Amino acid sequence: MIVLNHNMLDGKIVLLTGAGGGIGFEAAKAFVEMGAKVLIAEVDQEKGEQVTTYINRQYHNAADFFPVDLANKIATEQLCEDILSKYGCPDIIFNNAAIVITGEIGKVNLEEWDLSYSVNLKAPIILTTLFLKKMRERNSGCIVFVSSSGAAPYLGAYEIYKTAQVEFCNALSMELEGTHVYTYTIAPGLVKTETAARSIETVAKAMGISTNEFYHQNEDHIIDVHDAGIGFAISVLKASEYHGQEISSIQALNEFHSSPALISSSCDKEDNELPSVELLEKIINTFIIQYNGWQSRNIFERQWVLRDFKKYMGVPAETVKKEFDRIHKEIESGIGLRNISQKLFEKLLYYWKHQLKLLRGFEKDERKFIEYSQAISEWISDIQMLLEKMER
Repeated sequence: MIVLNHNMLDGKIVLLTGAGGGIGFEAAKAFVEMGAKVLIAEVDQEKGEQVTTYINRQYHNAADFFPVDLANKIATEQLCEDILSKYGCPDIIFNNAAIVITGEIGKVNLEEWDLSYSVNLKAPIILTTLFLKKMRERNSGCIVFVSSSGAAPYLGAYEIYKTAQVEFCNALSMELEGTHVYTYTIAPGLVKTETAARSIETVAKAMGISTNEFYHQNEDHIIDVHDAGIGFAISVLKASEYHGQEISSIQALNEFHSSPALISSSCDKEDNELPSVELLEKIINTFIIQYNGWQSRNIFERQWVLRDFKKYMGVPAETVKKEFDRIHKEIESGIGLRNISQKLFEKLLYYWKHQLKLLRGFEKDERKFIEYSQAISEWISDIQMLLEKMER
């Protein structure tokens, strides 16, 4: 159980968009428990007032409500002016508001694309633009963006702009290097909110499966809405550490609990004595098994993993597999190894280290976390050993 206290964010001002329900509401409550004043920006007047009233009954004057339609540029700019006038520049801007547009590309109309763009990308850019100068001047602040799984079928009109938020954050983080203004993106995981349920029902139908089947396929990634909201809130405590990263609520929760450190790379004597060719085959087989496992995943998980792989390796996973197939054939034929790229293995080492770090953000089960950490650590050890042999 996570225990929050007022000293964590005592006196801080948090602008939280989309806090009328679901994860936003849970995050708002958590921020207040941590001692912050929460400015709730919400399009639904009734929900916004209900949330504000609820919080203020628990904690005197801890929340303030600003009704705003983030799809409206003028209204969003006015929101910033009102906040600056009343509170000054917030310490934390949490871009949680979203609108989920579902449907097949070509059937989603242009007005829906425009609406999704306005809420899911343009509004966070406006808020960043209008508050960033003040944050730079005082050299402190935190801007958080909420990411999603990446491009996915029937969610293109939503996911594309959420993915763009990640790239916007990446660029911003590089420009903020050397300052005490931090930015990162956080993914909530699969949370059964009302908004998510409506979207998943549409997507599951388009995929030819039931909603229950969809949830079953993704059950390892389902997180309770309360936990997701707390994960959002406590993540800001490590803003400097998360700067420029894409994390998850599960990761924030795990690291708050101070889970055991990632298992260090280790290998036994027998592995140390492996000949280079045998070691090479072991590494290739490890990757092929991993690659085949990716192909068997549901389409959302598979696309996210392959996109992440390409981002860190610089080439698609299929390209690496073909190269490893070539090397494997040369080994089996006995003609000798030719054109073995040391750089390829250096990149794979970098990717596996990234996976080991990423594991903390996605594995909720502590037993599985330790088991998978040990396995990946062995992969890392193997490839480090191979690179040492290649350099001799």
